[in-house]
Amino acid sequence: MVRIASACLTPHGDRSLHGPGLLFVISGPSGAGKDTLVDALRDRMPRLRYSVSATTREPRDGEIEGVHYFFLSRHQFEKMKAADGFLEWREYNGQYYGTPRHYVEETLASGFDLVMKPEVNGALAIKECFSDAVLIFLLPDRFSELRERLLARRTETNEEIARRLEIAHTEMHYVRSFDYLIINARDRKDDAINDLSAIVHAERFHIHRYTDDSLRRVEDS
Repeated sequence: MVRIASACLTPHGDRSLHGPGLLFVISGPSGAGKDTLVDALRDRMPRLRYSVSATTREPRDGEIEGVHYFFLSRHQFEKMKAADGFLEWREYNGQYYGTPRHYVEETLASGFDLVMKPEVNGALAIKECFSDAVLIFLLPDRFSELRERLLARRTETNEEIARRLEIAHTEMHYVRSFDYLIINARDRKDDAINDLSAIVHAERFHIHRYTDDSLRRVEDS
């Protein structure tokens, strides 16, 4: 289940030639490599802000509170949900996941680009609220690779992995609702990060991102 936020923010105010902050939403099936790809993108683009999601699942080895996720109890999550504290939320494989609203709205309004990596339903819900959001679907070059990657994590039971793969097949139905597709092949990981970087740069320089006023300021300077 996905709840779409009832009030959406469209950043206005003083826009420089660089335009308002852009929202990049990277999603895809579990095991597609979202974490690795987003970490690599942030290393290349330090000014790019990252939206930390909240979840009720238990932390995996090495995951840090407030860096990888905000780890909440079910009661804490439901209390925040009732207070309209999430831009979107969903239940995935028996656990809650959500995007805290305040940070996203504040970051974009301040002119900073923002990247997030929600589940597929969450990505589509965010697009409903932020029509300018750039949705990027991530896949391995072979669907069977998803199972191999999930097994390699050693964080879930065989039943949980089977459920994630079942969900992945459902998520594939929505791939054409995204703006871009990136193939994250096991032996060509640099290609995936290069492709993602190219998308970010291209979207930043799209002419429709610039207001007439910002162009006139350059012309008159």
